[in-house]
Amino acid sequence: MALPKYKTSRANTHSRRANWKAKAAQTVTCPNCGAPTLPHMACPSCGSFRGRVYREAVRSIHTK
Repeated sequence: MALPKYKTSRANTHSRRANWKAKAAQTVTCPNCGAPTLPHMACPSCGSFRGRVYREAVRSIHTK
């Protein structure tokens, strides 16, 4: 396996890791109720997506 020939300095390590950060999730407004939702997902408040209602699919009941 390839190994680094020289030690990577702290400045190079920190500058490389500075760009590795989490982004805020993009949201769109639901045309049915106006609540913020994730794109390409059913609305968590009203359960609609592209004119259909998927309330049962979003709020499933887990039983043991």
